Amino acid sequence: MVKRIFLLAVSVCMLSVVCAGAVETKDIYFKFKNAGPVVFSHELHLKKYNNNCKMCHDAIFNLRNKKHYTMAEMEKTKSCGACHSGMKAFSVSSAKDCSRCHKGKPQDVTYTVKGLGTALFSHATHIAKTGGDCKGCHNSSVISGKGKAVTMAEMEKGRTCGSCHNGKRAFAVSGTCDRCHKGLKPKEISFNLKGVAPATFSHAFHTQAYSCKECHTKLFPYKSVVGKATMSDMVNGKSCGTCHNGKDAFASSGDCDKCHKGLKPGKITFKTSAGEAMFSHEFHLQTYKCADCHTKVFPYKAGALKATMTEMEAGKSCGACHNKGKDAFSVQDECGKCHKM
Repeated sequence: MVKRIFLLAVSVCMLSVVCAGAVETKDIYFKFKNAGPVVFSHELHLKKYNNNCKMCHDAIFNLRNKKHYTMAEMEKTKSCGACHSGMKAFSVSSAKDCSRCHKGKPQDVTYTVKGLGTALFSHATHIAKTGGDCKGCHNSSVISGKGKAVTMAEMEKGRTCGSCHNGKRAFAVSGTCDRCHKGLKPKEISFNLKGVAPATFSHAFHTQAYSCKECHTKLFPYKSVVGKATMSDMVNGKSCGTCHNGKDAFASSGDCDKCHKGLKPGKITFKTSAGEAMFSHEFHLQTYKCADCHTKVFPYKAGALKATMTEMEAGKSCGACHNKGKDAFSVQDECGKCHKM
């Protein structure tokens, strides 16, 4: 009886070992978001190395540390690359051997971009174009496996898609945006300004005459409202003023309400020792245009230029027009017209 119990116990232990071995040596599936899984066959590799588990565990694969390695790391002999280096087994860096591990067809990759819809990357199109050269992109420089998302400005400098889409090998990333961003309809951008009506930039209107690359990224980053330019900057050819120079398009120093719809500049009050002096935009705009004063005489920012009465008498500030009765009454006469005394 004791002998039977002993034999039964031994049988159970042996069965447990066999079951445990079966669990440990099953196929392992490495899943990917946009491609079929890579299947590692324990059976195949154990046959290759005479059931010697220690060939990999824990010298190459530490079962306590379940780390995932990129292809770039494998090419440096990490993980599978320890053997698949071209010496013991086919190399992980061999373009013609990618399909030996990666079975099936790579899927399209969709990038969702805030405010710009989606950009679709077609593996099928690019594989056909490159003759199946996966390593042309999946290498340590173009796509490493751990690279974060890059901006369009970075692509223009040769990062990721920009390494090929540079205007030489393939159409430039700074070209027609809707080649990647299908159905692209950039929104209008409103610039809210203190004390002035908002200025609205219409992509729809401007793309009737210009392509995206005319402005992006030579003049503007792809991110809206990055850095701010003053009207004075624009008058000097920066930002919108690059085109709105009076030659290519109406000048930024021209009719302000072309951009600032419904613009009604308010009254400006100057506090002086002789009482408050008030400037009425509404009154002066009956005779003059914005460009007559801005920015030849005054900056666009109220209070940025301060002039004494002596300086005005010499033709500065208000004295540019209030010039002894030639264009308007002199600043030397009738003080009460401006100063509430």
